Amino acid sequence: MRTAPTILHLDMDAFYASAEQAAKPSLRGKAVIVGGLGPRGVVATCSYEARVFGVHSAMPMAQARRLAPNAAYLVPRFGLYREISEQVMGLLRELSPLVEPLSLDEAFVDLEAGQTAWDAESARLTGVKLRGDIRAVTGLTGSVGLAASKMLAKIASEQAKPDGLVLIEPGTERELLAPMSVRTLPGVGPATGDHLRRAGITTVGEIAEAGEDELVRLLGKAHGVALYAMALAHDVRPVVAERDTKSVSVEDTYDVDIHDRVRVRMEVQRLADRCVRRLRGAHLSGRTIVLKVRRYDFSTLTRSETLRGPTDDPAVVREAAARLLESVDTTGGVRLLGVGVSGLADYTQEDLFAQARTAAAAASAEELEQAEQEEAEEAVEEPVPPAERRWRAGHDVRHAEFGHGWVQGSGLGRVTVRFETPGSLPGRVRTFRSDDPLLEGAEPLPLVERRGGDVGAPAGSPAAGGEG
Repeated sequence: MRTAPTILHLDMDAFYASAEQAAKPSLRGKAVIVGGLGPRGVVATCSYEARVFGVHSAMPMAQARRLAPNAAYLVPRFGLYREISEQVMGLLRELSPLVEPLSLDEAFVDLEAGQTAWDAESARLTGVKLRGDIRAVTGLTGSVGLAASKMLAKIASEQAKPDGLVLIEPGTERELLAPMSVRTLPGVGPATGDHLRRAGITTVGEIAEAGEDELVRLLGKAHGVALYAMALAHDVRPVVAERDTKSVSVEDTYDVDIHDRVRVRMEVQRLADRCVRRLRGAHLSGRTIVLKVRRYDFSTLTRSETLRGPTDDPAVVREAAARLLESVDTTGGVRLLGVGVSGLADYTQEDLFAQARTAAAAASAEELEQAEQEEAEEAVEEPVPPAERRWRAGHDVRHAEFGHGWVQGSGLGRVTVRFETPGSLPGRVRTFRSDDPLLEGAEPLPLVERRGGDVGAPAGSPAAGGEG
C-alpha cells in the first residue's frame, strides 16, 4: 500500500445523459433516459433527475417508462460519446503515462508515475484542476476519487458523485470502510451478499471481525482470502496502462423473435462482417470464432470453432459462423444473435496459399456485388424515397430552412424536430412529413464553443456549466 493518495479514479457523471443534456438546452434539468427504445430495450444511463423516479441503468425500458412516463427517451449516439471520451482520456494521459480506462467514461490514473502528485495536497490540487479542465474541454462534469489504492479510489469517486472530489487519507481506510455495506467491496454481488447476510455479516467491519478462516469457510479459499484482504483495505493492484483485449464481439437483440432460418443465416453473416470491421479497426486478428444464440425461451447457447491460426478475413469468419449455426436449433425463434472472435493476436499466420485463395474469392465476390449494385443504381432513375429513412429519437438533423435540430419523435409518416444547438436557448418544435426533402441527418455539434483557438465556456451555460 502507498503512503500517499496518488491513485486517481475518474467517473463521468451520468455520461450519456449528461452529454445529451449539454447538447440539447431544452433537456437541461429534466429527466433524460438513454437506451434501446424497442420492446426489449434497456436503460444505458439516465440523468440524476430521472433517478429520482427510481430509474437506473440496465433496467428494462418498459419499466422505466412506467416509472417516468414524462422523461425524454433517446437513442444513444455512441459516435459523440466516443469523441468526448477521447478528449477526457487525453487529459488523463497528460497527468501520467499510466492510465487504465475501464470504459468510455471511467479510468484509473497513477499520479505518482506521472510525477504530478506525491502527497495529499498535490493530489487534491491535481484532482481539482482535472475536473476544471474536463468541464472546460467537454462541458461535462466528472467525479474524482483519490486514495492509496484502486479499490479505495473508486469508492471515493462514488462518494463524490455527482460533480465532486473525495480524498481518502492513508491510515483512515479501515475506519471509513467499517460501516459500509459488504456490497461496497468489488466482487460482492447479490448472491455473495445474501450468503454473507445469512451468516450475520452485513458490513465491511463485520467481515474484518469474522476473520480470514471464517470467510474461507463461507466462500472458499480464493474468494474468502481476497474479501478479507479488501475488508482490511489491502489492495496492491497496480494501474495498468494497456489492458489486453480478450475478445472482440458484436450482438443484436431483436424486437420480434426471428423464426425464418434464412433470415437467421443472413443476420449471422451481417454480424460476422461487423465483428471483422471492429477487429480490423483494433488492428487485431483471432483464431477462435464464437457464435451466441439466445432462443425464444431465454436459453443461451454458444458454439465455437478454433482455426489453425489467427485471421481477420471476413470470408473466413463468415464461413466459420455459418458452420457453427448449423449445429443450433432455431425453430422456436431467436431473440438475440452474436458473433465474436477470441484468441487475439496482432498478426495473422494462416496458410498463405489458402489465405490468398480465400482473399481472391472474397475479392471476386465483392467485385461482382459491386457491379450488380451499380447496374441496379443505373436501372433506378430516382433515389430511395426519403420516407424509408429512420428518424431516431435524439439524433441530429438539419433542415434547409430551420437549421440544426434533433429528433423528438417519429411515426405515422411524421417526424417532430426541436431546433436548437448546444449554445442556443431552448428551441422551437416543428413537425414535418417523414419524407420531407428539406430534412436530412446531421453530425453532432461540439458541446463547447471554441473562439479564436481558445477553449470557451461550455455551451449553453452562463458560468461554464450546463447540467452535469
